[in-house]
Amino acid sequence: MNRSIGLLGLTFVAISGILGSGWLFAPLLAAQAAGPSALIAWAIGGFAMLLLAATFAEIATILPVAGGIGRVPHFSHGSVVSMTMGWTAWVGYNTTATIEVEAVLRYSTSLAPWLYESDGNLSAAGLGVAMLLLIVFTILNAFGVRFFARINTALTWVKIVVPALLAAAILTSEFRYANFENYGGFAPEGIKGILSAISTGGVIFALIGFRHVIDMAGEAKNPKVNVPLALIFSLVICLLIYGGLQLAFLGALDHSQLQNGWPALHFTGELGPMAALATAVGALWIVSILDTSARISSFASGLVSVGSNARLGLAMAQNGLFPKFMETLSKRGVPLFALMVNFVVSALFFVALPFKEVLALNTSSIVLSFVVGPIAVLAFRRLLPDTPRAFVLPAAPLTGCLAFVVATLIIYWSGWSTMLHLGICLGLGILLLLYRGMRIGMAQLDWREAIWLGPYLLGIMLLSYLGSFGGGAGFLPVGPDIAVVGLFAAAIYALAARLSLHQSKFDQYMAEEKADEIEEYGPDGDGPVERMGS
Repeated sequence: MNRSIGLLGLTFVAISGILGSGWLFAPLLAAQAAGPSALIAWAIGGFAMLLLAATFAEIATILPVAGGIGRVPHFSHGSVVSMTMGWTAWVGYNTTATIEVEAVLRYSTSLAPWLYESDGNLSAAGLGVAMLLLIVFTILNAFGVRFFARINTALTWVKIVVPALLAAAILTSEFRYANFENYGGFAPEGIKGILSAISTGGVIFALIGFRHVIDMAGEAKNPKVNVPLALIFSLVICLLIYGGLQLAFLGALDHSQLQNGWPALHFTGELGPMAALATAVGALWIVSILDTSARISSFASGLVSVGSNARLGLAMAQNGLFPKFMETLSKRGVPLFALMVNFVVSALFFVALPFKEVLALNTSSIVLSFVVGPIAVLAFRRLLPDTPRAFVLPAAPLTGCLAFVVATLIIYWSGWSTMLHLGICLGLGILLLLYRGMRIGMAQLDWREAIWLGPYLLGIMLLSYLGSFGGGAGFLPVGPDIAVVGLFAAAIYALAARLSLHQSKFDQYMAEEKADEIEEYGPDGDGPVERMGS
């Protein structure tokens, strides 16, 4: 591999993931769930993602590895935890590619109505175009990370400028302060509406794009400094943009659009509510470029997700869950076989699951994989106590616990129906894990360090069923359920923090990683090293 992505390129990788296909619709989805209090949802969601990003920021300063979401837990809690969490992240990443391709096509229906049948499903021709887009993403990533970063940086400038201009155009044209007081008040759906906006209203789906920085850390210049900075810069920039879009949306709505309440908000047209509002306030100059910008946003996000997932596939092969051939790098330092396997899986999602189910699976599976960050920080404080850190998580035991609790709450708020999809995903991963265990011997897997994982997964499933979100039974009322889930998560966090790898096993894994790094990057750490592969 080649450490060739600088701070700007790395930051734009995250921004491209965050400002994806949903930025034209996220303000509507959040407002439908929470009304004007959607602004609070963005603040809470942003704080939650910053907490989780901060835990990975410290880890990246001491362990900047490719496919970090799946690879990091291998060094803190061993093979079983890394295989399980890496599997859920890998499935979620593959659904991201599918979602972004679908978005490109939906934004293109005015140009090519033949992409979809009358029932809203992809036509045979549309499915063919979807496969072609996935192939394009794969080929562009196969040219190497430097080529990929240059393309993404150019596209991301468009993704930053156009939403910012749109928010400014609407805010400076018309703003109705009464919208924040009438139509049910500032929080018409109460705290449940705010929490629903965070989990299922598009907030977390948008913000989890920062994860791509973690997976690209193995190819970053000066990763001990650039990775933490890229995480923080990308989230702050995107929070400002999303906050501006949400504020503009809330203030621009008129009485005819709100007379039936916030949940009944509806806009027609493939470019969604922001374009409709810009048209209503006379900002036609910005509407004329939204069509192209929307396709660019989705295309760039798909490009980033495919590249990031290739590194995760590589990490899963290094962890032992996926076949060894997926570790092979091309002459350009790209995990080419992982790219090809991921292409097949992303393509299958178009025919294996309805699009709504793909969406439901995406956020919960990826957020679940994030819970390893807070516990890994404490593990590495014990295992690598003297290693210099360019970024140090303040009050790590307390901050890590809060981050773990917040991640668990986000998963819980996604609702019971989403947890059912996640349970099926986990079941398939566990079967693959058991098969791997039978091949190499169950005793070779790190079961002690994963003792916390079973109670955690079963517990969050049970709490989701008892809760009031997404088809839950409603036994846990909104409000008290936060305390119950929080106490449960804190207890699991305390247990997981005590079950990190023993020093001897950690040293063994680090020695293996060092050997892999020499092979991938060369003795000087810059790479790439040409080896078997295309």
